[in-house]
Amino acid sequence: MDLGLTNAAAAVVGGGRGMGLATARCLADDGARVAIIARSRTDLDRAAADLASRGSPDAFGLVADITDADQVDNAFSELSDRWDGELNILINAVGPTVRGDFESLSDDQWRQAVDEGAMGMVHCVRSALPLLRKAAWARIVNFSAHSTQRQSVVLPAYTAAKAMLTSISKNLSLLLAKDEILVNVVSPGSIASESLVGWARSVGVDGDNPYALMDAIDKHFGHPAHLPRAGLPDEIGPVVAFLASRRNSYMTGANINVDGGSDFT
Repeated sequence: MDLGLTNAAAAVVGGGRGMGLATARCLADDGARVAIIARSRTDLDRAAADLASRGSPDAFGLVADITDADQVDNAFSELSDRWDGELNILINAVGPTVRGDFESLSDDQWRQAVDEGAMGMVHCVRSALPLLRKAAWARIVNFSAHSTQRQSVVLPAYTAAKAMLTSISKNLSLLLAKDEILVNVVSPGSIASESLVGWARSVGVDGDNPYALMDAIDKHFGHPAHLPRAGLPDEIGPVVAFLASRRNSYMTGANINVDGGSDFT
């Protein structure tokens, strides 16, 4: 399916690796111009080269810590200079790095989770809005998590931050409807990300085997999916690419689960 992304200007925050990179690849494959924003220059350079070998020959990376509003402003200012002040697509794929149960988390860790999981998205949307409003069409897609609907006692700060992001995204969909800027959320389930694979290896499980990974998730967390395996980052990208495309012309304010099946209500 042609998503109508040829020459669309897309910024993927957290596009240096994992699900963010998988999404950036889908956008590039469909002909979008892609910029990626992340903290690691090494990840950015590697990802930009990968995207350039696909359908985005001018792909580039911008270094920014999204918890720092000034750094975010600077990144989007440079992006604006490159793309004449327009942006069609903003993807926010960064998540909190904080882990730990309620009683072990410090106040600073709670603040860090909110900064990484919600306020970073706020900084990026705020900086990108003038560019999105100037474009002929625009979409925002934010990454939440299935844990906002299926709680885990080892992820209270992570989940709270993602729930905050989901709520803000819903509000943005209402605010920006008058501008016909569509805002949606994707909530991945158990995806074989670097962090999840690393955790599996730490408990003696072959993290590269998605079936073994799901067995471990069931054993340790009691959260199996209906499908008998974990998902892969490449299975998230196409969903996000559709939501970010012109083919999605009437869906806004939605939270889409990509989780292999669950008992969400």
